Amino acid sequence: MLFNTNIRLTLPVVCFVWQIAMIILFGVFIRYDEESDAHWVETKAHDNITSDIENDFYFRYPSFQDVHVMIFVGFGFLMTFLKRYSFGAVGFNFLIASFGLQWALLMQGWFHSLDPQTGKIFIGIESLINADFCVAGCLIAYGAVLGKVSPVQLLVMTLFGVTLFAVEEYIILNLLHARDAGGSMVIHTFGGYYGLSISRVLYRPNLHQSKRMQGSVYHSDTFAMIGTLFLWMFWPSFNSAITDHGDGQHRAVINTYLGLASTVLTTVAISSLSQKTGKLDMVHIQNSTLAGGVALGTAAEFMISPYGALIVGFFCGIISTMGYIFISPFLEKTLKIQDTCGIHNLHAMPGVIGGIVGAITAAAASESVYGKQGLINTFDFTGDFKDRTVLTQGGYQAAGMCVSIVFGVVGGAIVGSILKLPIWGDPADQNCFDDEVYWELPDEEEEHQGSIPPILEYNNHMIHKQQDL
Repeated sequence: MLFNTNIRLTLPVVCFVWQIAMIILFGVFIRYDEESDAHWVETKAHDNITSDIENDFYFRYPSFQDVHVMIFVGFGFLMTFLKRYSFGAVGFNFLIASFGLQWALLMQGWFHSLDPQTGKIFIGIESLINADFCVAGCLIAYGAVLGKVSPVQLLVMTLFGVTLFAVEEYIILNLLHARDAGGSMVIHTFGGYYGLSISRVLYRPNLHQSKRMQGSVYHSDTFAMIGTLFLWMFWPSFNSAITDHGDGQHRAVINTYLGLASTVLTTVAISSLSQKTGKLDMVHIQNSTLAGGVALGTAAEFMISPYGALIVGFFCGIISTMGYIFISPFLEKTLKIQDTCGIHNLHAMPGVIGGIVGAITAAAASESVYGKQGLINTFDFTGDFKDRTVLTQGGYQAAGMCVSIVFGVVGGAIVGSILKLPIWGDPADQNCFDDEVYWELPDEEEEHQGSIPPILEYNNHMIHKQQDL
């Protein structure tokens, strides 16, 4: 099969056409909300607001800033572990996030905040945070196909991914009325299985021809660790960014903070135990140390208790690290899922764990722990849901997790079939994981490209060590 990777026409056309479409759609639908509009002065007087500090911007912007850094720096640098794909990791992350957040503002606006009287979508600082959340699901999926697809395919994947995300988010949060402030279900479970399903459809039986590129070197792992640290530090903001002001947001930060800390210790422990020499594997440290933050996304604002957060982080570190050691090789050999970044272990599995923890914690909630008004505030038992019980809420939480899995798997299979068409300029099997296919490289890199020593594979290198266990 011949692969034409020249995207000189297709990539500019897609970028120009889609950006022009965004400009037109924003002109038709998007407007500032009352807190970002110039009429804010009149709104303050009408609502008897005495200070600008009550504008939602001053509550949400610090969290938005942290989440935005996670999207563009954290996710981007986390994927720079491949020795010859750093440009693609950071650059394509930049591209699809920039397009995705625009499309997300429209899709989420149509589903969540379309004014029926004016037909307009009014956006503010919380809209920007939710758009970043939506993009996070697509960036997670990118991790599964990293180095194996073209930028045009990534844009198409993001177009459909954001659309699917907006629909499943509406079903889970609005119709089922499940709580998922940090997105264990809506973001991580969906994004994980969406990417894995696409990777399965795009399976490359001859990917071993790029085996010498599918590995890391010392400096690439160091850069990837920068992404890990940014994500790890800002994850409490991620899980608390859109929770209610006050105790819920405060509690979400504390629970995530503790869960992440606990995950680090168990990740290090299992990583050391996995080798006879007791040495640590940077793959585990870069990824599995974040699993606790993923798993606490749903229950972060619940009264899970500080020790409960530590327990969740404790087990997530173990499960995620074991996933890199045993499950990733199984997925590739048996299920033919080539998961470049191991998103199954960092996002999909911990996301499901988070959904389960959220369902159990919700079902076990009581007035003695939350207080009557606390239950109403935490689970939003108001309006059409004022008569809902905590047991019923737990059931809907579990249903929400199932919805996210179904949307990820089925949606990924459909989108994968579209991406499989031979029109997108994807690389040949022997040219995967190489920036040279789509990027102009510095001269010194091009001169020495044939001198790169073979490196053990990123996710599957542990296979060679199983016989030593």
